[in-house]
Amino acid sequence: MVELQATTPPPRQPTLPQLRTCFDLCQRLTLMYRSLSLVCMDETSGNIFILAGEETEILIFPDGRWMFKV
Repeated sequence: MVELQATTPPPRQPTLPQLRTCFDLCQRLTLMYRSLSLVCMDETSGNIFILAGEETEILIFPDGRWMFKV
């Protein structure tokens, strides 16, 4: 008898436009001496989240557009 195990889907990967925007924004933030506290990807929405310092929050959408999160 073969036991089937539940498999999790592979983690979602950022798109090329997201990677370019993420690199650009992270570089700009560090040039302004803002520490990058967190950079992560929401696997549900596909958005990249950046927390710089204690209060600067940025969302990067899969098409590379970005916005400050309020």
